[in-house]
Amino acid sequence: MKRLLIIWFILGICGGICAQDLKTLFVAMPDSLSPFLTEVNRADFGDFLESGMKAEVKNRFGNTSEMTKLTSDYLFLKSSSASTLELKLLPLNDSVKVICAVSTYFAPAGDSRIAFYDTNWKELPLSDFIQLPEEDEFYVKPQSDVQTDSLRNLRTYADMYLWTASLSADQPVLSITYSTPDYLDKKTADELKRYIVSTPLRYEWEDGKFVIKTS
Repeated sequence: MKRLLIIWFILGICGGICAQDLKTLFVAMPDSLSPFLTEVNRADFGDFLESGMKAEVKNRFGNTSEMTKLTSDYLFLKSSSASTLELKLLPLNDSVKVICAVSTYFAPAGDSRIAFYDTNWKELPLSDFIQLPEEDEFYVKPQSDVQTDSLRNLRTYADMYLWTASLSADQPVLSITYSTPDYLDKKTADELKRYIVSTPLRYEWEDGKFVIKTS
C-alpha cells in the first residue's frame, strides 16, 4: 500500500495538467510499445472512426490492423490476424489515472499479457494493481476419488498454463478465461472442461486495483 501511495503522489504531480483521453494517449504511445503501428497509423484510427469510416490501416509489416472500438477510456485493436490489444483508462483517484493494457496472442490458443502504465507510458508494477490467478483457481473441486484420479491424469496433458483476459468497454471490469484446453486435442479438451469453472474469473476495479469477485 505504501508503494501505491508513492505512485499516486508521483502521478498526482501532473494529474490535473496531464489528464487526457485515451485517443490522445494512444497516439502518444511509444513505438517500442506499438511494434505494428507508427504514430501516423495510431492517429488515423481515431480520425477514421470519428468520420464513420472503417478504421483499417496498413501496419509496419504491410498487413492490416483494425480498430473496432474507441471511447474516451477504452479501445479495442486487432493488431494482426493473430493478436489483439485492449486499453482501458482507469482512475486511481479523482485526478490521477492509469492505463491497463491487455495484449493477446493466438497460436492458436489464446495467451494474454496484462500491463499497467502511467499516462506518460511508464510501466508500473503489475502486483500493485492485480493478483493474477493461480491455475488451480480455474478448476472445480473433484467430488470423488474417481474424479480426482481422472483430473490428475488429464492435467498431465495440460502442460502449459494459458489464459486470456478481456476488458469491459463500459465498466471497470476485467475477465480472465482459462485457455489451456484450446491447444489440446478435442477429446482431451472436452474431458478436461468438465472440471473447469464454467464462467471467466471476474475482477472489478476498486480503490485503485482489480479485485476478484466470487459468486
